[in-house]
Amino acid sequence: MRSTKDRVRQAISFEVIGLLLSVPLAAMTFGFDMGKTGVLGVVGATIATIWNYLFNLGFDHGLNHLTGSTRKSLRIRFLHAVSFELGLMLIFLPIIAWWMGIGLLEALIVDVAFVVFYLVYAFVFTWCYDTIFPDTDAKKSNVT
Repeated sequence: MRSTKDRVRQAISFEVIGLLLSVPLAAMTFGFDMGKTGVLGVVGATIATIWNYLFNLGFDHGLNHLTGSTRKSLRIRFLHAVSFELGLMLIFLPIIAWWMGIGLLEALIVDVAFVVFYLVYAFVFTWCYDTIFPDTDAKKSNVT
């Protein structure tokens, strides 16, 4: 199991790098004001950081309970990324609509674009993070 310090480092680094990539991309793609998009990004990153910590803690506990290890196979990494993003999407959708002054359908399109970006990003980031900062308690298993 990862330590609290490690989980905080993971969550913060994930959000900082994600913001640096996603805010300019979203502003250009949707024609939004960069300042307003930046505020939305910071609010979203704050929500996502809290969600990241809680979700990963729960996911690892569940995975450890079910398999006896926190080691993630490719299939588990996919499940992890999708379930994380779906939960965050439900939380963030009304905030996007309200802050950007757009309807829920438009906000859903923006939210889906963020989800697609962050699904790929979460998968790559987590894999890289696990490689650079391995979970020393993860037991080797035959999980694929």
